[in-house]
Amino acid sequence: METARAFAHEALLYDGDDEFVSATAEFIREGVDAGEPVLVVVGAAKIARLREELNGAGDAVLFADMAELGANPARIIPAWQQFVEQHLRDDRPVRGIGEPIWAERTADELVECQRHESLLNLAFADAPAWRLLCPYDVSTLADAVIEEALRSHPIVVRKGKRGASASYRGLLAPARPFDLPLSDPPANAEAFEFDGAHLAGGRQLVSSRAADAGLSRARANDLVLAVNEILTNSVRHGGGSGVLRIWQDDGRLVCEVEDHGRIDDPLVDRRRPGPDQMGGRGLWMANQICDLVQLRSAGGGRNIVRLHMHRG
Repeated sequence: METARAFAHEALLYDGDDEFVSATAEFIREGVDAGEPVLVVVGAAKIARLREELNGAGDAVLFADMAELGANPARIIPAWQQFVEQHLRDDRPVRGIGEPIWAERTADELVECQRHESLLNLAFADAPAWRLLCPYDVSTLADAVIEEALRSHPIVVRKGKRGASASYRGLLAPARPFDLPLSDPPANAEAFEFDGAHLAGGRQLVSSRAADAGLSRARANDLVLAVNEILTNSVRHGGGSGVLRIWQDDGRLVCEVEDHGRIDDPLVDRRRPGPDQMGGRGLWMANQICDLVQLRSAGGGRNIVRLHMHRG
């Protein structure tokens, strides 16, 4: 494998927590011994076990809880970009461990996590070389999830052996954005047609339904702000009008904005806006505010942004 001058995106297939700790601790120690900055983004319980296993060697390692940083998977790539930009030097590579997928993820979260894993290859295709190890627990994850991991990672590590994935799909799939279908809104979803003259009505509807769903005032205000950004984008860039749909689903309030626009940039919602950037902040803001954002742009001028907000 020619990985010395390229981003090395590796799937670690492990069987249970003990094997996770053993394999990832070895990867971390290699980095620490080589003087490489290391960032580990996994669950809090695994962070605790790794600190214990590393026995002091972990003091040089940066840790972050994936349940917080990556609750919305669209926030993960910007975090890795920030880490790489801050620490990567020509004579000093970096390495990371990130586990965005675990068995308790919801179906919608899983889809977006899998999209994230595929987009990583595109996001760092032209970046200086660094290594990212993505653990997958074969004892708790469905076979279909593991099969998708083999398609989104060019390198696979299992039982100490590292090799090329025969299933890796390359960069064509992530370069064709948003072609995974979303489930249809439920029959009882409330619909509101909007244009530039009716944005206030959309905000009022979201505010009212957020209160009905039991969202706190702060989270309701955040959701109104995020939806307003997407509605405004639709008016400016999506044909001037569209449909806002709202429904409740298993403790979440879901707001979907459909317009007649088209988005072709697969990383459009994962780029941190520059300080002097005038536009392009709506999707970024929505991802920082909402628990999950799903973006699809299909043929025939049908652009969909679906925002999820939990009651908690």
